[in-house]
Amino acid sequence: MSAQREDSPQAFEQNTHPDLLIGLVGRGIQLSRTPQMHMDEGRAQGQRIIYKLLDADQFPRGEKTLEAIIDAAELCGFAGLNVTFPYKMEVMPLLDEISGSAQAVGAVNTVVFKDGKRIGHNTDKSGYEEAFRLNMQGVKRDHVLLIGAGGAGVAVAHALSSLQSKHLTIADTDKDRADQLRASVLAASPSIEVDAIELHNIDDLAPDGVVNATPVGMAKLPGTAYPFDLLHRDMWVSDVIYFPLETALLAAARATGCRVLPGSGMAVYQAVRAFQHFTGREPNPVRMKATFEAFNA
Repeated sequence: MSAQREDSPQAFEQNTHPDLLIGLVGRGIQLSRTPQMHMDEGRAQGQRIIYKLLDADQFPRGEKTLEAIIDAAELCGFAGLNVTFPYKMEVMPLLDEISGSAQAVGAVNTVVFKDGKRIGHNTDKSGYEEAFRLNMQGVKRDHVLLIGAGGAGVAVAHALSSLQSKHLTIADTDKDRADQLRASVLAASPSIEVDAIELHNIDDLAPDGVVNATPVGMAKLPGTAYPFDLLHRDMWVSDVIYFPLETALLAAARATGCRVLPGSGMAVYQAVRAFQHFTGREPNPVRMKATFEAFNA
């Protein structure tokens, strides 16, 4: 059973080793920009970071369990791992300690191997909040529709609550999962109004904004989780996906005249805080953002 770890400055004790081995665990992650952000920032600060993709879709000898992947990474001397779809919730029972923020969110996207322990953190929530505050000032948040109650969705739901959304509707193909996330958000923020519905029931809603926190729209899973014919110019649309950076949903929303928030912001700012957990060093967000945007060129 994982123990809760208090969030404190001790978590950022500097790792002075000249070389750090870090990895990203997930599926369909070959287009990820996270490795370059960490490697470039490490180089700028005089620390060599070797960042490996542990893509469960690409293992040459076939399927491996998440437990086997985590065990192998720890055995091979990794300093830590980023965790992405579909493992952000599945990884939690495999850890020794979980930070208070990750425990509250119910998902882990950053694992640090330290002093013989596996310590889980969540930087997705703070990453989404930072991106939203910087890019979506003034948008109406009386009613927000969140599609997806999985690993990314739980972080976004708690972020939307912290961003003072008044009414949140959580839609998922798995109603039980949506109900669980609703209970989690209410436990943390009793003042917010939260509904949980099945995904096919979104047609009658009229939200101020929509957030896609599902993998639908990724390069390996094209399409949209929100029907294009429900878009209108007075709403805003956000997507947590960043490969591709312009999902079909965001492209349709832009064409409709909606204000949009791509997944790049969350991707950059979650990496900023993850870098801090891995290295103990204060990262430069502007520099890491520039690395991310260099891919667009």
